Amino acid sequence: MEFLDAGIERSFNVDMSESPYKHLAHLSPFASEPVVFFTVVAARRRSVFAHADAHEILRGVWERSAQRNGWWVGDYLLMPDHVHFFARASRTADAMKKWVQMWKSVSARLLLKRQWLDGPLWQAEYFDRYLRNGENYAEKWAYVEANPVRAGLVGKPEDWPYRGRIHLLRF
Repeated sequence: MEFLDAGIERSFNVDMSESPYKHLAHLSPFASEPVVFFTVVAARRRSVFAHADAHEILRGVWERSAQRNGWWVGDYLLMPDHVHFFARASRTADAMKKWVQMWKSVSARLLLKRQWLDGPLWQAEYFDRYLRNGENYAEKWAYVEANPVRAGLVGKPEDWPYRGRIHLLRF
Protein backbone atom coordinates (compact mmCIF):
# COMPACT_ATOMS: atom_id res chain seq x y z
CA MET A 1 0.00 0.00 0.00
CA GLU A 2 1.42 3.38 -0.95
CA PHE A 3 0.26 6.71 0.36
CA LEU A 4 1.36 10.29 0.75
CA ASP A 5 1.77 11.56 4.29
CA ALA A 6 2.41 15.30 4.66
CA GLY A 7 4.58 15.39 1.57
CA ILE A 8 6.64 12.26 2.22
CA GLU A 9 6.02 9.20 0.12
CA ARG A 10 5.88 5.94 2.04
CA SER A 11 5.77 2.41 0.80
CA PHE A 12 4.91 -0.76 2.70
CA ASN A 13 4.87 -3.33 -0.10
CA VAL A 14 5.88 -6.56 1.62
CA ASP A 15 4.59 -9.85 0.24
CA MET A 16 5.94 -12.76 2.27
CA SER A 17 4.11 -15.36 0.16
CA GLU A 18 6.52 -14.87 -2.75
CA SER A 19 9.66 -15.20 -0.66
CA PRO A 20 11.40 -18.59 -0.54
CA TYR A 21 13.06 -17.53 2.72
CA LYS A 22 11.76 -17.94 6.26
CA HIS A 23 12.93 -14.54 7.53
CA LEU A 24 11.16 -11.21 7.23
CA ALA A 25 11.52 -9.20 4.05
CA HIS A 26 13.00 -5.72 4.23
CA LEU A 27 10.56 -2.85 4.20
CA SER A 28 10.96 -0.20 1.56
CA PRO A 29 12.27 3.10 2.94
CA PHE A 30 9.49 5.04 4.63
CA ALA A 31 10.74 8.37 3.33
CA SER A 32 13.15 9.42 0.64
CA GLU A 33 14.72 12.12 2.83
CA PRO A 34 13.94 11.21 6.45
CA VAL A 35 14.78 13.29 9.49
CA VAL A 36 17.36 11.69 11.77
CA PHE A 37 17.72 12.36 15.50
CA PHE A 38 21.34 12.29 16.69
CA THR A 39 23.02 12.13 20.09
CA VAL A 40 26.81 12.49 20.12
CA VAL A 41 28.82 12.32 23.35
CA ALA A 42 32.12 13.84 24.47
CA ALA A 43 35.06 11.51 25.00
CA ARG A 44 35.33 10.55 28.67
CA ARG A 45 32.03 12.49 29.11
CA ARG A 46 34.05 15.68 29.53
CA SER A 47 32.06 18.85 30.11
CA VAL A 48 33.07 20.88 27.04
CA PHE A 49 29.97 21.76 25.00
CA ALA A 50 27.92 24.08 27.25
CA HIS A 51 30.18 26.95 26.33
CA ALA A 52 29.89 29.91 23.94
CA ASP A 53 32.91 28.76 21.88
CA ALA A 54 31.47 25.27 21.40
CA HIS A 55 28.10 26.73 20.44
CA GLU A 56 29.65 29.07 17.88
CA ILE A 57 31.88 26.38 16.36
CA LEU A 58 29.28 23.61 16.15
CA ARG A 59 26.62 25.93 14.75
CA GLY A 60 29.08 27.20 12.13
CA VAL A 61 30.11 23.70 11.05
CA TRP A 62 26.48 22.57 10.84
CA GLU A 63 25.44 25.72 8.92
CA ARG A 64 28.05 25.00 6.26
CA SER A 65 27.22 21.30 6.03
CA ALA A 66 24.08 21.90 3.94
CA GLN A 67 26.13 23.43 1.14
CA ARG A 68 29.23 21.27 1.51
CA ASN A 69 27.84 17.87 2.47
CA GLY A 70 24.11 17.95 1.71
CA TRP A 71 23.07 17.60 5.36
CA TRP A 72 20.55 20.09 6.78
CA VAL A 73 20.62 20.49 10.57
CA GLY A 74 17.38 21.56 12.23
CA ASP A 75 16.92 22.00 15.96
CA TYR A 76 19.90 21.31 18.20
CA LEU A 77 20.83 21.48 21.89
CA LEU A 78 24.26 21.29 23.48
CA MET A 79 24.54 19.77 26.95
CA PRO A 80 27.83 19.93 28.86
CA ASP A 81 28.97 16.45 27.76
CA HIS A 82 26.81 15.64 24.71
CA VAL A 83 24.85 17.17 21.85
CA HIS A 84 21.41 16.40 20.43
CA PHE A 85 20.27 17.51 16.99
CA PHE A 86 17.96 16.68 14.11
CA ALA A 87 19.20 16.51 10.53
CA ARG A 88 18.04 15.57 7.06
CA ALA A 89 20.20 14.42 4.18
CA SER A 90 19.51 15.59 0.66
CA ARG A 91 19.41 13.03 -2.14
CA THR A 92 23.02 13.89 -3.02
CA ALA A 93 24.36 14.06 0.55
CA ASP A 94 27.47 12.40 1.87
CA ALA A 95 26.86 9.09 3.62
CA MET A 96 25.81 9.59 7.24
CA LYS A 97 28.96 8.03 8.71
CA LYS A 98 31.23 10.14 6.49
CA TRP A 99 29.31 13.33 7.33
CA VAL A 100 29.38 12.69 11.09
CA GLN A 101 33.11 11.95 10.96
CA MET A 102 33.68 15.18 9.00
CA TRP A 103 31.87 17.55 11.35
CA LYS A 104 33.27 15.81 14.43
CA SER A 105 36.79 16.15 13.04
CA VAL A 106 36.42 19.81 12.05
CA SER A 107 34.72 20.80 15.31
CA ALA A 108 37.28 18.88 17.38
CA ARG A 109 40.20 20.60 15.68
CA LEU A 110 38.66 24.05 16.22
CA LEU A 111 37.47 23.41 19.77
CA LEU A 112 40.66 21.74 20.97
CA LYS A 113 42.67 24.69 19.68
CA ARG A 114 40.37 27.34 21.14
CA GLN A 115 39.75 25.70 24.51
CA TRP A 116 43.29 24.38 24.98
CA LEU A 117 42.06 20.85 25.44
CA ASP A 118 43.96 17.69 24.59
CA GLY A 119 43.05 14.19 23.53
CA PRO A 120 39.99 13.09 21.61
CA LEU A 121 36.98 15.37 21.88
CA TRP A 122 34.23 12.98 20.73
CA GLN A 123 33.39 9.37 21.48
CA ALA A 124 33.89 7.26 18.37
CA GLU A 125 30.27 6.11 18.16
CA TYR A 126 27.04 8.08 18.02
CA PHE A 127 23.33 7.36 18.35
CA ASP A 128 20.99 7.93 15.42
CA ARG A 129 17.28 7.28 15.04
CA TYR A 130 15.12 7.84 11.97
CA LEU A 131 11.94 9.73 12.76
CA ARG A 132 8.69 8.69 11.13
CA ASN A 133 6.60 11.85 11.39
CA GLY A 134 6.29 15.35 12.77
CA GLU A 135 4.72 14.07 15.99
CA ASN A 136 7.77 11.91 16.62
CA TYR A 137 9.99 14.97 16.03
CA ALA A 138 7.94 17.06 18.48
CA GLU A 139 8.10 14.34 21.15
CA LYS A 140 11.87 13.99 20.80
CA TRP A 141 12.38 17.76 20.85
CA ALA A 142 10.23 18.14 23.99
CA TYR A 143 12.40 15.54 25.72
CA VAL A 144 15.65 17.11 24.47
CA GLU A 145 14.80 20.69 25.37
CA ALA A 146 13.88 19.59 28.92
CA ASN A 147 17.38 18.11 29.46
CA PRO A 148 18.92 21.29 30.94
CA VAL A 149 15.95 21.61 33.31
CA ARG A 150 16.21 17.97 34.44
CA ALA A 151 19.96 18.48 34.96
CA GLY A 152 19.27 21.52 37.17
CA LEU A 153 21.09 23.89 34.82
CA VAL A 154 18.11 26.23 34.18
CA GLY A 155 14.55 26.67 35.38
CA LYS A 156 12.89 26.71 31.94
CA PRO A 157 13.99 25.13 28.64
CA GLU A 158 14.00 28.47 26.82
CA ASP A 159 16.56 29.83 29.32
CA TRP A 160 19.25 27.42 28.06
CA PRO A 161 21.57 29.46 25.80
CA TYR A 162 23.18 26.55 23.93
CA ARG A 163 20.33 25.61 21.61
CA GLY A 164 18.88 26.77 18.36
CA ARG A 165 17.55 25.99 14.91
CA ILE A 166 19.57 26.24 11.72
CA HIS A 167 16.96 24.98 9.23
CA LEU A 168 13.28 24.22 9.58
CA LEU A 169 12.89 20.51 8.80
CA ARG A 170 9.35 19.87 7.61
CA PHE A 171 7.46 16.61 7.42
